[in-house]
Amino acid sequence: MSDRTWRTLRAGVAVTVAATAMLAGPSAVASPELSAAEAAAVDHLVAGGLDRDAAVRRIADQDTLSRKADRLTAELGGRAAGAYLEAGRVVVAVTDEAAARTAESAGAKAKRVANGAAKLAGAKDAVRRLLTGVPGSSSHTDVAGNTVVATIPAGAALDGLAARVGAVEGVRVNRTAGQASTQANLYGGQEIQFTVGGRGYVCSVGFNATDRDANPVMITAGHCADGIADGEFRRNGGYLGTVRDHSFPVNDYAYSSLSADWTPQAAVSQYNGRAVRVTGHGATAVGGVICKSGRTTGWTCGEVESLDVTVNYAGGTRVEEMTQASVCTEGGDSGGAWMSGTVAQGVTSGGMGYRTKDTNGDGRIDEKDKAECGEKVGEPNIAYFQPIGEILTAYGLDLQTQ
Repeated sequence: MSDRTWRTLRAGVAVTVAATAMLAGPSAVASPELSAAEAAAVDHLVAGGLDRDAAVRRIADQDTLSRKADRLTAELGGRAAGAYLEAGRVVVAVTDEAAARTAESAGAKAKRVANGAAKLAGAKDAVRRLLTGVPGSSSHTDVAGNTVVATIPAGAALDGLAARVGAVEGVRVNRTAGQASTQANLYGGQEIQFTVGGRGYVCSVGFNATDRDANPVMITAGHCADGIADGEFRRNGGYLGTVRDHSFPVNDYAYSSLSADWTPQAAVSQYNGRAVRVTGHGATAVGGVICKSGRTTGWTCGEVESLDVTVNYAGGTRVEEMTQASVCTEGGDSGGAWMSGTVAQGVTSGGMGYRTKDTNGDGRIDEKDKAECGEKVGEPNIAYFQPIGEILTAYGLDLQTQ
């Protein structure tokens, strides 16, 4: 998230956006035997108590299982209420025995649920309407829990709204001290700078790509490009590129030209002297391990928690069809690259930030203080990213891979 974004947030938790792209640098690309990103994902699972050999197998199988989850969900249609990964296996939420048999014959685990896809979609639409214009709120479908989760800021002023949302069948309300907001702060994960209203801000680069004329371009978050006075991104004070197009709010993506002074690389920084190769793009299923790169928090990992998330950021902007993950992101990470192994997933849109310390020494805790991700204050990490597929399709871009 940018410093600009942080200044618009209220005390408490704020959801922020992060940007990341890969340019030439001193990093060495990770070995193809076990990529740096895969090794980081394995370490994440081991830290959670999983045996290392089992963790390696789970990460190795994750992309294949994610594709199976997508295929079964599409094949079953309205008889499935989503699919997710659990303990190295695909779990499909089904509403009848025939669907259960289809899932099990494909090697997946079938879980009978009460709420079908249509019912959950209806509940989510109802919640989206109720939460329109409520800063810091969000809604998503919890596939594993077979319910729609509405996250609403704590406080008596919103108690009535929370009660109305909770009355919608199939909905669970989560009250939080946090608040969702964007996070703007180049090299897959390297810092980029820009100016809005005469003030300087930072974001992160997402990925390198080429446009329809084979010109090199850089992908980042849309809110990082919104309102830039001269339309220029800079790095280390030097010209990087000019914004070609952007979409924010609702969507959160942008791309810019890339100066000949920079040599784009199909890789993302791990902030440890190494870089992760980008071999393609895809979408990891709920329950899969995922990592992100950003200028503020570096390389951090977690799990995909939900798809098709609607977020009402602080300041009144709204984004839709985001992916939510339990990953630490903070201001300046906006636009940064998200990876599953060597497969590109998206760019940081925002995250939940908590202000618990007087970081500027003025004797109080308010929106001028630094907001931290959940794990630093005993709260869950919550981050949102814009899926990469939509960005490439919208602008006719080809992701740079190796």
